[in-house]
Amino acid sequence: MDNHSDSDVSSQRRVHSSSVSSLDTQSTEIDDSCEDLQDSDREYILVVGGLGYIGSHTCLELLKSGYNIVIIDNLSNSFRSVYTRLENLGRNYFDTRCEPMPQIHLYVSDYRDEAAMKQILGEYVRPHTSPQLLEGEARLESRIRGVIHFGAYKSVSESIQQPLKYYANNVAGLVEFCSILNSFQIKTFVFSSSATVYGSIANSGMPLREEHCTHQEEAFSDHEGVTKTVLGGCTGLTNPYGRTKWMCEAILSDLALADPEWTVLALRYFNPVGCDESGLLGEDPRGVPTNLMPVVLRVLTGISPVLDVFGTDYPTADGTAVRDFIHVTDLARGHIAALAAAFDGRVPKGFRTYNLGSGKGHSVLDVVNAVESASSSKIPLRILGRREGDVGSCVAMPKRAETELDWKTEKSLETCCRDVCNFLDKFKRPAMPVV
Repeated sequence: MDNHSDSDVSSQRRVHSSSVSSLDTQSTEIDDSCEDLQDSDREYILVVGGLGYIGSHTCLELLKSGYNIVIIDNLSNSFRSVYTRLENLGRNYFDTRCEPMPQIHLYVSDYRDEAAMKQILGEYVRPHTSPQLLEGEARLESRIRGVIHFGAYKSVSESIQQPLKYYANNVAGLVEFCSILNSFQIKTFVFSSSATVYGSIANSGMPLREEHCTHQEEAFSDHEGVTKTVLGGCTGLTNPYGRTKWMCEAILSDLALADPEWTVLALRYFNPVGCDESGLLGEDPRGVPTNLMPVVLRVLTGISPVLDVFGTDYPTADGTAVRDFIHVTDLARGHIAALAAAFDGRVPKGFRTYNLGSGKGHSVLDVVNAVESASSSKIPLRILGRREGDVGSCVAMPKRAETELDWKTEKSLETCCRDVCNFLDKFKRPAMPVV
């Protein structure tokens, strides 16, 4: 997203700002007309990192599904202008249906700031007197019904160069955050995980199933119907980022095992691409991107002269790495499906992992060809050696999500590329020569 100047605070949001290094939460922008916070019956979904690429698309789908949302984002890899676009897209969606838009609140804060988190969550507590308690004794309940956590750093290459940064934010941050959630009795948690937890087993060429990486002993039926039992563990994690995701899953699994009131769904993403069909939301991080699609876009817009292809000697059809690319809107809807399954009791309490992928693999060159076709532009390539931390193939077996969450992908790679070009047409006119 482009870094436009911040817009005024609307009557439907409250904006706070805090620093992870600050003990005090200082509100820089507060709209005194936020009377909706006093509505003790209104419930919310808390989205950490809700202005990032996947987070913003998930927030949009949450709004469309009728959920009120609270966004916490420190803007380290996103822009506040995304919030304005979310509001506009949500308002347009509900205006055409003559329905009121759900509430959306933004707090600019770091989720590792304990004081800030307690202050924010405190605004969504409602007093409730339970008949099981002594007369006059109050029990606090939160209006935050569930949490979706996107607050991790996610670059494989950066994690290799700066592992402590990743362990501090992704792992230590999660531990403290869950402790705070626990104190507020918020125990429905959707975790943004990754297919990187499968490590080197991805190179086997077989579709990856959740049982290839578990945290407790687990029984399952294989493709031949034979019942097998696997022990907790992982195989050949290839980078610190993947290790942080595995560690976080293990911590959440242990937490849910120790406290049966927790429901934790860890969604293992494969490779999200594309953007909302409106062209108003897309992938545009503050830093230099390392994921394939935003790098391709930098070449299309003339920011980068060539696309570096890391490795052409993998045991794949064309020698380039194969990934399971999933449209970000499909991925976002996977989070809504996970929440709905948890709220409806269709998944048991405790910890459960789900692959969110299409089950189909496409190579780097497949993606390049699809983008060239959608944009009518030629993308110059530079062939390099394999990149440290990469695997040759990573494709999901998404059957568990289809069966238990009633979710599956709907959009094709061609649709992903078309929607990306729509985003470019609106914000970054391509500078590449037309084929």
